[in-house]
Amino acid sequence: MTTRVLLADDQALVRGSFRVLLESTTDLLVVGEAGNGREAVELVPEVKPDVVLMDVRMPEMDGIEATRQIVATSGAKVLILTTYDLDEYVYAALRAGASGFMLKDGRPPELLAAVRVVAAGEALLAPSVTSRLIRAFVSVPPVPPATLDHQITAREREILLLVARGLSNAEISDHLHVGITTTKTHVSRLLMKLGARDRAQLVIAAYESGLVRPAVS
Repeated sequence: MTTRVLLADDQALVRGSFRVLLESTTDLLVVGEAGNGREAVELVPEVKPDVVLMDVRMPEMDGIEATRQIVATSGAKVLILTTYDLDEYVYAALRAGASGFMLKDGRPPELLAAVRVVAAGEALLAPSVTSRLIRAFVSVPPVPPATLDHQITAREREILLLVARGLSNAEISDHLHVGITTTKTHVSRLLMKLGARDRAQLVIAAYESGLVRPAVS
């Protein structure tokens, strides 16, 4: 199955490089290019991408607002490409609905894998970006964990904790000694009950509820 990709970056050279890379594969197809966030939003209903590779800092409309609008009006997943791991917009972009983050200096195979992971509905966060995100959560006053208890079962709470720790469905199944179908069912119910778009937003729910709190060095 071919994954349709829209490129959104204000630098034509960057878009061109990504296009060459993505189209060197047989399962990824670039269906459009946008030079700013507004163009990306306007192109989505026209080209119907599965994944949007989104730069953060662009003229007219930045990647955060573009991500928010795209997520609200389409089924496209957004993979944010940041230039620096200290990009102050990372947390806001995740809250806007982005499904993943990659640094632009990553290796080509990593970017190809990231597009496939996000297209499959998984969350993907570059390690350095994850570190910054967790530091942001340290400063967010948690909602008492008991609040979650009124929404999810004990088993769902256990699975949410494992999702927040970065485990895949297969790893969760191995850890809990349950079938992969059972794990997928629990994750789907968590998404529905917590109003989360994908696993990235489940991670947000786990941290903001206080179920998971990062260690502060």
